[in-house]
Amino acid sequence: MKSDIEIARECKLERIEKIASRIGIPEEEILNYGKYIAKIPVELIDEEKIKDNKLILVTAITPTKAGIGKTTVSIGLALGLNKIGKNAVVALREPSLGPCFGMKGGAAGGGYAQVLPMENINLHFTGDFHAITSAHNMITALLDNYIFQNRSTGSGLKEILWKRVLDVNDRGLRHIVSGLGGQMNGVPGETGFDITPASEIMAILCLSKDLNDLRRRIENILLGYKFDGTAFTVKDLGIAGAITVLLKDSINPNLVQTTENGAAFVHGGPFANIAHGCNSIIATKMAMTYGDYTITEAGFGADLGAEKFFNIKCRKAGLTPSLTIVVATAQGLKMHGGVDITKIKEQDLEGLVKGFENLDKHIENMKSFGQTVMVAFNRYSFDTDEEVALIKDHCEKQGVSFVVNNAFMEGGEGAVELAHEVVRLIDEQPSGDLTLTYDDNDTVKNKIEKVAKNIYGAATVSFSDKALKKLKLIEDLDLNNFPICIAKTQYSFSADAKAYGVAKDFDFKINNIVINRGAEFIVAIAGEIMRMPGLPKVPQANFIDIVDGHIEGLS
Repeated sequence: MKSDIEIARECKLERIEKIASRIGIPEEEILNYGKYIAKIPVELIDEEKIKDNKLILVTAITPTKAGIGKTTVSIGLALGLNKIGKNAVVALREPSLGPCFGMKGGAAGGGYAQVLPMENINLHFTGDFHAITSAHNMITALLDNYIFQNRSTGSGLKEILWKRVLDVNDRGLRHIVSGLGGQMNGVPGETGFDITPASEIMAILCLSKDLNDLRRRIENILLGYKFDGTAFTVKDLGIAGAITVLLKDSINPNLVQTTENGAAFVHGGPFANIAHGCNSIIATKMAMTYGDYTITEAGFGADLGAEKFFNIKCRKAGLTPSLTIVVATAQGLKMHGGVDITKIKEQDLEGLVKGFENLDKHIENMKSFGQTVMVAFNRYSFDTDEEVALIKDHCEKQGVSFVVNNAFMEGGEGAVELAHEVVRLIDEQPSGDLTLTYDDNDTVKNKIEKVAKNIYGAATVSFSDKALKKLKLIEDLDLNNFPICIAKTQYSFSADAKAYGVAKDFDFKINNIVINRGAEFIVAIAGEIMRMPGLPKVPQANFIDIVDGHIEGLS
């Protein structure tokens, strides 16, 4: 089969004005970024139209390092729905340059189920990530200047929380010392870099409802503490307006197209293992304004992305999906069934059956939110008919619909069966009212315990001394009403990345807690979570090149 980039290059793109017009966006409203990309003004969101939309969440079992294929299913379902005459729009996250040049090589779907132009989407796109990076680091520079200018006045800070970000994978920047070289070069101090998707600015952009809300949240960002113990925020620096200016264009969602010229919104890109893992509320609502069916995804497995989608995004945006799709692969199930990672492409029915436990736990979790659930199976060429039949039989015994997604190989035609089943389920048994894991009025400690025990399956939850001090600080700052965002490994229900299947009887240890006062959620860090990833031994960058004017190596 041809590579993703070869398929993308052969697709005949339509002018973005035509794509916009087809779903009802007036041509005079679009903000062009070339022929095939546009930003759509946030003001076009219509809350009344959103009420009639059918929102579909795509999530997955606990992934392998190669992923499970949620984006391919999300795009494929949009293709399939449009193929059977429905008006479907997909809303996705923007890829980060770090993973693209690190392990992934791209994140715009795959095969004949992609969003285009994939080279642009995977690279600089409309500059949203650069704007977020600039806004974050502008705050850092202005904060450093404040500290430098007030170093002799007694108006400095006792503790600084704000670091820097860069959209690369670079382990050497995790912990650094800045301000060296004499007093004219700043005040020396320990600091470091996170990757841009981990920036609180990214979370803020994705949770803001408009430009005014964006500014309000930026003002509330907690930068550190004064010597008297009180909080020091962006508002204290007096720079919220300037930072909002840097993001004035990035607030508008990006419109692109699928491999079959359907509308797609790609906007925002927080990771789900260190942030909330969903595209922007604005992009989702824009897709819901102009589509009858909206498909969106949540990062990594359902214990991470979907949990945060419901408990953070839906809570804040007032959204309720009509259906949740859990994506599975035979490779992933066999890995969770104890099959050696080097042999998961080989038939192993016993390992497959043992892996059902992981699938069942995710289905159970999604049902706990009041969701109607179905399973979409991403089939590979080496998957046997016997394996597929075994998985289908298991799902049917669980009372869960099962459909094979062939969009990767066949485009929309390969997702027609999936589309018909989605329509049937939404018409006959749509999800009921959303049931969240915890209440706003619960303490942060109780919220963490409820997610850890009810979603992950932890027996106990323990907190380090550092985390306990932060919990007390959260009470003092009156921030207990914030939802929580647990940062943990994506490869296990527990904080142990090698605990495949379904971890049981484990203690879930919270090592630290970060207050995202602007994004308005509390990050609880479990295990060794790196907010700045490193590169593998052979990065994908080794295979990316431009040959005769064509980019190679983006997958």
